[in-house]
Amino acid sequence: MFSTAERNTHVDFNPRLQRVSQQIEAETAMSGPRKTAIVTGASQGIGAGIVKGFVERGFNVVANSRKVTQSTEVAASDHVALVDGHIGEPATAAKIVETALSRFKSIDALVNNAGIFFTKPFTDYTAEDFKSLVATNVEGFLYVTQLAIKRMLAQKTGGSIVTITAALARNPIRGVTAAVPMITKGGLETITRHLAMEYAKDGIRVNAVAPGVVYTPLHRETPKDVMESLSPMGRPSTVKDITDAVMYLTDAATVTGDILYVDGGAHFGRW
Repeated sequence: MFSTAERNTHVDFNPRLQRVSQQIEAETAMSGPRKTAIVTGASQGIGAGIVKGFVERGFNVVANSRKVTQSTEVAASDHVALVDGHIGEPATAAKIVETALSRFKSIDALVNNAGIFFTKPFTDYTAEDFKSLVATNVEGFLYVTQLAIKRMLAQKTGGSIVTITAALARNPIRGVTAAVPMITKGGLETITRHLAMEYAKDGIRVNAVAPGVVYTPLHRETPKDVMESLSPMGRPSTVKDITDAVMYLTDAATVTGDILYVDGGAHFGRW
């Protein structure tokens, strides 16, 4: 039970909250319809952080991962739609785009965050390893990006595409045996620049964020000193650091074809 003071505070707070909500809705209406972003690999870590970042900026979001509807970090709402499925399958890409258009009527930004990574000596990678890497990291980029660009061209309002790559693609670290996964990440950097030039006149900007080591669920078992040793600054990045980089590139109206390294300097030197 509430005390009298608690009841009064509770009653007074609701109208105040309603006024704030109405003000936000009015400001959104004045600035035009909400934009819509697609985020892949969205169930946890960096992907979930990016979804949150877009929602905080007033976007609608279509979030995808294999089992995103079971995520504890991302939930469906009036402005967030969840689509389960393997992003490397054309049918999943089509479902994501169809959901964006049926729910929110546009596609204004795409973040290709889905990706897998594992290390082995080069000679130990198998054909199945390679197929798995290509299916998620390359096909997972290809199909949804093709459909998103087609829609952006039809809308004639431009758009933003940001892909998460890896600083390791440019600067190998001895002892981190990631040669085969970096075939895919390096390829994503190359296609980022090519698409940026191909669609520059259409106002569709294509960029990438290349993280170094990041505190995510992927590294929950990695010792802290090992994590710190992989950054020249001795400070691994956070999910917020990567999210901030994605938000910057989404907003930066004349930045395209850029690979933004968020890695404490790992991409340009030895330490």
